[in-house]
Amino acid sequence: MSPRGVAIPDLRDRLFAAAERVVAREGAAALTSRAVTAEAGCAKGVLHTHFAGLDEFISELVLDRFARSARHAEELSGRVGHGRVADNLAEVALALLDSLDPAVVGLAMTRPGASLHTRQALESGAPGFAAMQQSITGYLEAERQLGRVAQDIDAVTTALALVGAVHHLLMTRSPDAPLDARDTTERLVALLLGDGSQRVHTS
Repeated sequence: MSPRGVAIPDLRDRLFAAAERVVAREGAAALTSRAVTAEAGCAKGVLHTHFAGLDEFISELVLDRFARSARHAEELSGRVGHGRVADNLAEVALALLDSLDPAVVGLAMTRPGASLHTRQALESGAPGFAAMQQSITGYLEAERQLGRVAQDIDAVTTALALVGAVHHLLMTRSPDAPLDARDTTERLVALLLGDGSQRVHTS
């Protein structure tokens, strides 16, 4: 437990990780500000000192994970010409799919305050699905110039379809069936690339 008045390094990350552990272990109903701070080993009032309330905290957790996925998608630019295109895209898509526990997503969608805060942040330019789509579009256009994808591929629409589908899976999948969503994502990547006969190799 940190003494009063002593700054806690990486507090946001610590609270976010604690929240994810609480949800994974006990379910969404167990996520309270007190449960989070207890799990994180912080004073009871710390969460409300840094966030307006639990709704904002949940929203900021979701936005943080979206931003992390957007940064991961940016790394595609360094993979141009390397590896299989389907593998590179699948890795990014699956990273987004695995970025949040379905129960956390459910909280962000069903709590009006959290949902509103998330939507307003994304509309204001917080990194999320639009940034991922832009990174994937740029990657596909670069791979097309190298002849590693079909010359007639519509990079913008393909990126939109991939990000939109994974977004749908992320927001609607059941905690009891994550593997079905992963399989769907891999098959979608192959379909969008016109590569349905080849398996996507993911670890």
